[in-house]
Amino acid sequence: MATVSSNDLKNGMNLLLDRDLMAVVEFQHVKPGKGHAFVRTKLKNVRSGAVVERTFRAGESLERANIDKREMQFLYAEPNGYVFMDNETYDQITVGRDALGDTANYLIEGSSAVLLMFGTEIVGTDMPASVELVITETEPGIQGDRVSGATKPATLETGLTIQVPLFVGPGERVKVDTRSASYISRA
Repeated sequence: MATVSSNDLKNGMNLLLDRDLMAVVEFQHVKPGKGHAFVRTKLKNVRSGAVVERTFRAGESLERANIDKREMQFLYAEPNGYVFMDNETYDQITVGRDALGDTANYLIEGSSAVLLMFGTEIVGTDMPASVELVITETEPGIQGDRVSGATKPATLETGLTIQVPLFVGPGERVKVDTRSASYISRA
């Protein structure tokens, strides 16, 4: 593994500390008037999501974790997970539901996703800021029902339920924000 100095830490950098995979959330280089300089950090455990604060001496060597980003195509869902195909090698892998987290709410067959891999372990996903999905079930809009800001629940083709404006009906394609699971606009 490559090493990195604590002076060279950046937000989003991945480190291997005490056999845990940690991502740098925030860092601050502190040089007090007396004593030695140090680096105060907030680190997020990639596997569990726990955030811890750690302080390192300036110039201390840390082990950097190499995270590979692989673009894969979602093929289909199985009872024990989701099957993806690597776009370069055409290998198929099954990913557990817990490894994907909320990303599973935005996957339709044939769509692409970028999986973050540490060795052979999938530690996360990179999703676009928004996706287009079809509404499968919602109450039909009523003519003249145009109250500003009023919403109703709608179920998408992936099974996710979001709030949409009253004028949006079943079978329509909508743009959904993947960070907040909210309606953006009609597609």
